[in-house]
Amino acid sequence: MNAHPDQTSGINSEAEVILRLLRLVHSNSALTQRRIANELGIAVGMANAYLRRCVTKGLIKIEQVPANRYMYYLTLTGFAEKSRLSIEYLTQSFGFFRAARRQCEVVVENCQVAGHRRLALFGASELADVFMLCIHDLDVSVICLVDESMEPGRFHGRPRVSSLDDAVDIDAVVLTDLKAPLLAYEALQRRFEASRIHVPKMLGMSEDDLCGQGGLG
Repeated sequence: MNAHPDQTSGINSEAEVILRLLRLVHSNSALTQRRIANELGIAVGMANAYLRRCVTKGLIKIEQVPANRYMYYLTLTGFAEKSRLSIEYLTQSFGFFRAARRQCEVVVENCQVAGHRRLALFGASELADVFMLCIHDLDVSVICLVDESMEPGRFHGRPRVSSLDDAVDIDAVVLTDLKAPLLAYEALQRRFEASRIHVPKMLGMSEDDLCGQGGLG
């Protein structure tokens, strides 16, 4: 599953960004700040701020090389922190996985009851990954995943598209956006009837937020 600096686990967003930064430096010392920013999905200025923070904490050391380039290395403290954060993330991620799987199974049942067999997922996330695990051998299928922040590609063998316009011939949409679920729901609401939008409860949206839609998992 892809890691996102969001609410996919109990580990907070800042700690997850630091964990991913430490993993990047561990795997490749010859990184530019722009490459780091792209890999982490944050602005270059923010990537620089996280690098400075890690240097201040003694997690990363920097060496200048010719052509005004820099090499980044994990210190022994950085290795220890990477291990600690990895264990914390995995432990809490397994808790997330169990809760997400239960709620995705409820959403699948709701889809079956509503006669929604051909689905689109809205938002690339660990929740979307878990949903794919829940549909094997069931009478529902995911036609595509829509994520407006990503380039078109593939997702678990299905098309990943960047616009709802490309989600054709579907019965309903399952909201799987973990970064801004309410904004994502509002975008879906402008395109679909509420009864065609299914929302797992773990997204933390109230009945008022959902305006009485019937697909709450």
